[in-house]
Amino acid sequence: MTTPSEAQQYVGRTAVDLEGSKVGKIGQVYVDDRTGEPLWVTVATGLFGTKESFAPVSGARMDGEDVRLAVSKDVIKNAPHVDDDGHVEGSEQEALYQYYGFGDPRAAAGRGAYTGQAADGQAADEGYGEPAGDLPGDHAPGRDDAMTRSEERLNVGTESVEAGRARLRKYVVTENVTQTVPVSHEEIRVEREPVTDANREAAATGEPISEEQHEVTLRAERPVVEKEAVPVERIRLATETVTEDAQVSESVRKEQIDDADVERRAGDPRSAR
Repeated sequence: MTTPSEAQQYVGRTAVDLEGSKVGKIGQVYVDDRTGEPLWVTVATGLFGTKESFAPVSGARMDGEDVRLAVSKDVIKNAPHVDDDGHVEGSEQEALYQYYGFGDPRAAAGRGAYTGQAADGQAADEGYGEPAGDLPGDHAPGRDDAMTRSEERLNVGTESVEAGRARLRKYVVTENVTQTVPVSHEEIRVEREPVTDANREAAATGEPISEEQHEVTLRAERPVVEKEAVPVERIRLATETVTEDAQVSESVRKEQIDDADVERRAGDPRSAR
């Protein structure tokens, strides 16, 4: 049996189910108003932990820094909806007892109401609910002639997840480049001039009749190629945020209440209508 002091250590810790799967964070411990026995804990479940589900303290134990509950995660998530308002009474007690199979659910009517307690061990208030007692609006079984209809509603949010990666990669390719450049070269041209008084002396030098040879060196230009690496462009990766609409579909449950089925007693004049 879990003592009240032990149960208070559960508040704020992560709850795992009997197979070790994470369920959620424990918010409150609910104790019997009469005996002080811890009976229930609330666990944050649902999308982004927006739902508080009730789970039994019975069979729970510390498992390192976590609290291991004696029921499965799916059972806890599908538990009857009970408002985490600091008090559990009436039909809510019966629904929890019947769902978790704690004997005859009608026996719950004989127990005291359950008060939620925060981490300091005091009755929950200021956002945790109101302490147990004869408060306006508190009704034990048989004291209220109204039926509460509940329904589930979607609480949709967003979270940031990694969707992919992009990278820049630089590699080397080789291509042919053709350019036209003008080049020049020398060619031989034979020039003849008659002997005149002006050049007669130069023409008469040497042997009158002889063999002779003259050479001329010809020059030509050719293309010369040099390569150099120069920066031409800067490239970087950048991200931008694009917003689009995404549809979310999920099934929700809601309660329906049939119209009253009134049985008329024999002799009632309205029964003949």
